[in-house]
Amino acid sequence: MAHTNGVHNRKPVRPSPADRVPSNLATEWQAWLGSSPPSVEQTLGAPKHGPLLASLRSIAFFVYFLSSCLFMHFAQLLGAPLYFVSKDWFYAYMAMTKQYFGLFATIMTQWWSPSVIRISGDKSMAGLIKQGEDGMLRMAFEERLVLMANHQIYTDWLYLWWISYTNDPPMHGHIYIILKESLKYAPIIGPAMMFYGFIFMARKWSKDQERLRYRIQKLSTRHSGPLSGSGGGSTLDPMWLLIFPEGTNISANTRQNSATYSAKAGIADMKHQLLPRSTGLQFCLQELKGTVDYLYDCTIGYEGIPPGLYGQDVFTLRSVYFQGRPPKSVNMHWRRYAIASLPINDSDAMYQWTLQRWREKDEMLEQFYKTGKFPGDPEAVEIDGGPREKEWKTPYINTEVKPRNPVEFLQIFAPVVTAGLVGRVLVQIIDRIVGTAALFGS
Repeated sequence: MAHTNGVHNRKPVRPSPADRVPSNLATEWQAWLGSSPPSVEQTLGAPKHGPLLASLRSIAFFVYFLSSCLFMHFAQLLGAPLYFVSKDWFYAYMAMTKQYFGLFATIMTQWWSPSVIRISGDKSMAGLIKQGEDGMLRMAFEERLVLMANHQIYTDWLYLWWISYTNDPPMHGHIYIILKESLKYAPIIGPAMMFYGFIFMARKWSKDQERLRYRIQKLSTRHSGPLSGSGGGSTLDPMWLLIFPEGTNISANTRQNSATYSAKAGIADMKHQLLPRSTGLQFCLQELKGTVDYLYDCTIGYEGIPPGLYGQDVFTLRSVYFQGRPPKSVNMHWRRYAIASLPINDSDAMYQWTLQRWREKDEMLEQFYKTGKFPGDPEAVEIDGGPREKEWKTPYINTEVKPRNPVEFLQIFAPVVTAGLVGRVLVQIIDRIVGTAALFGS
């Protein structure tokens, strides 16, 4: 799955004494790990489904995955000519096809990888995280924002895409992700992501800076048309820009690279994450200044990852989707920052600010791996429980990934099926016209 690209070369910053690397990293690491880590099988237990059912699940998964991807991509191709007619309508149509992927991922998770989703936040999130009486999550984020998150495993961006679906109004058609350039060349998926307006980075700042500036400027351009609302005129389109400042997900190799860099730069490494980079984040916030008010921060944790193992080792495509062994819970802790309060014009200060946020996230992950929950503030969440609402005051919302309507995902197939039906009718009309002309001609 996709590794999202955070940012690029940054000037090393002189660390404070508190950030100095311990003299013996190996000793500290071994002390934290303790005894030999358990195997994946010990961690997950026996597969929920036997070989036969696992095979059937894998077949059903690939049929659903491939057919949905093909229908979504063909829907994109159907709308591609709109670019030469009206760019505003083209972008609106592609936003619709992007909604299809949000629904596709939601159904895929519900059917093949059901887990408890536990949401929490701090005081900055008051009034923004809600749960209805039906159990559905209801987020109340702005239509334009920047979202940063730690990167644990390949499914991070799927869950964050689902969060955009739960927003009021839904934003799953307006999410933009910063990705590494090689994904652009993946069959079907690569061209589809290009239609979605995702931002591909080569991880060379000299090359990426202008590319990123071009894409951000397009996201800050006013448009008219169906996305501009009922008031008419030109407005800024909705936009959720997702960035992973770590640049890739955590694994044995990336942890070693992070430790090597931290030792070289004289900065204390993380336990549960990679050292973040701030150049790309800072650049995005600078370019979006005046069009976006808030930066949201999500800390993601997956229940069931023991010390010494990483999410990608435990929760593989096979174990999660085929054998029925998804995470027991997926946990998200949310915070919000006013961009006007951030040092976006000072590179060193912005790096220190980002590094401090990641240290806080590392502490929260430490607590999570010990207790199974992130810290939470009861003021951050609202649960609509009817008459018993006050009795249910809690810092957590427990919910699940599911659509608002169980047949909502059928939208994915509508454009291509409709085009096929229209094409068939046109062929029949042409055949009749040709047949009539031939009859009179004879």
